Amino acid sequence: MKSTDVLILPGWQNSGPGHWQSLWEAAYGYVRVEQHDWMRPLRGDWMMRLEEAVLWCPEPVILVAHSLGCILAAAWAAHSCNTDLVRGALLVAPADVECEALRPMLASWSPILLPSLPFRSCLVASRNDPYCVEQRARQLANAWGSRFIDCGEAGHINAESNLGMWGEGHKLLADLDRLGTEIEAPSPVSGTL
Repeated sequence: MKSTDVLILPGWQNSGPGHWQSLWEAAYGYVRVEQHDWMRPLRGDWMMRLEEAVLWCPEPVILVAHSLGCILAAAWAAHSCNTDLVRGALLVAPADVECEALRPMLASWSPILLPSLPFRSCLVASRNDPYCVEQRARQLANAWGSRFIDCGEAGHINAESNLGMWGEGHKLLADLDRLGTEIEAPSPVSGTL
């Protein structure tokens, strides 16, 4: 896996320096998809930036999404004609933008688009994520055709979760890369870290 073939999709307000996404970017040279406005995200704007980033890459990419970045990956996949340029997606701690707490701040992100993703994907969720209950994360994984991974009680799987480089997550990314040449996305399968 080349460093330029991995696109980092942070969520709302970006991923800070202690976040595993930022640590991976610094250590491995992965490419962060920069958004025009991290504080007031608009779905259409973020989708256009992702489209540009995917088209810019010389080889098919793997998406590494966190929180709102997961919802971005699904929305982009539902509209783009270039999904064949994605080998797979690691979707971590999706934000439930339809829940009462997030809907007012992220109004342009509802409803969550639920068609099956046209590429291999793995959704990692926590049992005590304040932004998405476990049952909802399982529903999203099922709708998107993603393998579901139970990460235990790891909060929002972010810097506050004290994961550091999050080696288990990087292993999942390597697995997606290794298996990403297969044509069909896998059926949803439960597993544990």
